[in-house]
Amino acid sequence: MKCLVTGGAGFIGSHLADKLIKEGHKVSVIDNLSAGRKENLNPAAKFYKLDICSPGISKIFKKEKPAFVFHFAAHIEARESVKDPIFDARTNIIGSINILTNCQKFNVKKIIFASSGGEIYGDAEEIPTPETHMPKPISPYGVAKLAVEGYLNSYFKIFKIPFISLRLGNVYGPRQNPRGEAGVMAIFANKMLKKEQPFIHGDGKQTKDYIFIDDATDAAILAVKRGFKGVLNIGTGKETSVLDIFYKIKKLTNSDIKEKYVAFPAIGFKRGCLCIKKAKRALNWKPKINLDKGLKITVNWFKNKK
Repeated sequence: MKCLVTGGAGFIGSHLADKLIKEGHKVSVIDNLSAGRKENLNPAAKFYKLDICSPGISKIFKKEKPAFVFHFAAHIEARESVKDPIFDARTNIIGSINILTNCQKFNVKKIIFASSGGEIYGDAEEIPTPETHMPKPISPYGVAKLAVEGYLNSYFKIFKIPFISLRLGNVYGPRQNPRGEAGVMAIFANKMLKKEQPFIHGDGKQTKDYIFIDDATDAAILAVKRGFKGVLNIGTGKETSVLDIFYKIKKLTNSDIKEKYVAFPAIGFKRGCLCIKKAKRALNWKPKINLDKGLKITVNWFKNKK
């Protein structure tokens, strides 16, 4: 099948493109390389350096005629979205509408959207949090993700474009950017290996649902193959504190760095854990890589990275 991956030079998108190509699919990638990296690109993918807000997106759809679109391009920095919500909305909402409009115009069979479980639910009262829980996004980034889900539903109702919105937990693994604000695993591993001081927000007891990259991309591919339409949580159903992550990575890197704390961000939330029962039923999927194994793979990748 012909697939288009937006954000295909980024952390999650590049792993997804690799997996699709390995399965024998023809893959095109759109990425403006603002966060993605050329070295992440699979040489078998057809690459277009372009912003998802660009009118030129139509030319790519017309030329490539993708049957399935994986929309993974986004401005992912939640704290940055507070500083510049207009930029965040322009990329994450207007850019997504541009992709959706072209999906409708060129008769795409299905769109898979990378949403955010943690940012959409915010401080949820129910842990693990099911898809039926009332969304309470705190950051403009989370608000934008929820808005795009609304547009996906609108385009499905009006234009009959099937979609699955994957409300991802905190995805981690090789290729994650250690220099951004997102990705505590990558930040901690990179800094400890360089004997630099990482910082822990608040008391470090806040929890999130961390899912390894291979499990997340497996779910994305199954989302195309299965007939389900709608919203699905993709996580592990387990919560892990930032302090736990700190100590695990400290041990894996043989670091003697001590904890150092900074203020808890205004957009932060205390607990995050996704109920994944629906995804297990709908996709016949479940996470395979536990936290200790995933962290070991991730730290080893950073050790070997030049």
